[in-house]
Amino acid sequence: MRRVSRAALAGILLLSIAAAVAQDYPARPIRMINPLGTGGTAEALSRALATALSAGLGQPVVLETKTGATGTIGAGYVAKSPPDGYTLLYGVTGTNSIAPSVYRNLPYDSEKDLAPISIAFSGPNVLIVNTGLNVNSIQDLIALAKSRPGTINFASAGSGSLSHLNAERFKAITGVEILHVPYKGGGAAVPDLLGGRVQMMVETGGGVMPLIRSGKVRPLAVTSAKRFPSLPDVPSVVELGFPQLVSLVWGGIFAPAGTPQAVLNRIAEACARAARDPAYRDLLASMNNEAASSTPDEFKAFVKSEMERYGEVVRRLGISIN
Repeated sequence: MRRVSRAALAGILLLSIAAAVAQDYPARPIRMINPLGTGGTAEALSRALATALSAGLGQPVVLETKTGATGTIGAGYVAKSPPDGYTLLYGVTGTNSIAPSVYRNLPYDSEKDLAPISIAFSGPNVLIVNTGLNVNSIQDLIALAKSRPGTINFASAGSGSLSHLNAERFKAITGVEILHVPYKGGGAAVPDLLGGRVQMMVETGGGVMPLIRSGKVRPLAVTSAKRFPSLPDVPSVVELGFPQLVSLVWGGIFAPAGTPQAVLNRIAEACARAARDPAYRDLLASMNNEAASSTPDEFKAFVKSEMERYGEVVRRLGISIN
């Protein structure tokens, strides 16, 4: 009985401490690390998220940029920060689901050293082709590629990038033989895609939307479960009969492992509040994304499933970066 009583008292004490931590948090400004650079969509999305979290938490969320090695420098910085909820990571598909499989010598363990808090937004990738290619649907593309194996090239933002792995998944699932041409970033591939030196690409909606709207490329499918509001006339891979091709570009919030659960929950609640705000939702929609939120446990399971999805492709292709 004495042991039970002591255990019960210890549990009550821990719950009291957790409640006090949650009640007091945050007591000062919070830093959120953007590991992906300045001046682009990544910064705009992370800044929108920081502003929304500031409103929900009642303290400034200050965005700081720490770039390098496809976002792993910034992620590593957060992984080694004090687990007190005052240093957060703006993590995305590449940094938290792909990099752990691609980089051999990461100075941190993405699963053990970072605590997922909440997804913040998501959007589809878009399969686009050069307008000179005589295809108007994904079925046309598959038929053409099978009739001319090895003659259609696909561009990517580099070996092991999201655009590379999603095109490789398309290749494996549909059984077509297409050739990979890596570039140093998605933007670097655009001139060759427009010029027809490469014929197709699977890229983020935000990255290719201007090309689609100007008629410079032809979209064949979005890789979401349903049609995307920004591209209402473009079918989803699910309605086309390829549910295995569903893949989302997403962003979310992470903290150093060991951050009190009550603090993680508090931040997740602020993210959920932001996702319900019409102004925030409209802002994300203007950047071709949908606001989202989750519990820490839900986000942890989602990130793990994403790591498994892309890890399988990385291992199959033998991709490895020092």
